[in-house]
Amino acid sequence: MEGLADYIARNYSGKVVEVGVGWNFSASDELEARGLEVVRTDVRKTRDDVLVDDICNPRLEVYSDASLIYSIRPPYEVQICILRVAEAVGCDAIILPLKGEIVEGGRLVSWKGSSFYIFTPRSRKAHRER
Repeated sequence: MEGLADYIARNYSGKVVEVGVGWNFSASDELEARGLEVVRTDVRKTRDDVLVDDICNPRLEVYSDASLIYSIRPPYEVQICILRVAEAVGCDAIILPLKGEIVEGGRLVSWKGSSFYIFTPRSRKAHRER
């Protein structure tokens, strides 16, 4: 997760949203320590600063003004919802998938030992047009 947090901190600013944080706060805590405004979401409250929200039935105001929505190992059906919300609010999305899972339409990035997919508004448009 260290590589993912470093990449995000170097390439994004302002508000970022982690979807499905669960009990793993390492990336979001690192991003906060590096000066980003981090909004943590999950379908259940796992810590006081976690907002309860279902990304597949989202409250868009949670994600508005974000420069990035990211998620660590989300199920495939949740990945689709993340990309829909990122498109709706006009920000990038980063998905660090489960091992062997292929995320379509994103650009694979390997950074300091972490591999993840980046989806920009342009890459999502190109994927829809295929």
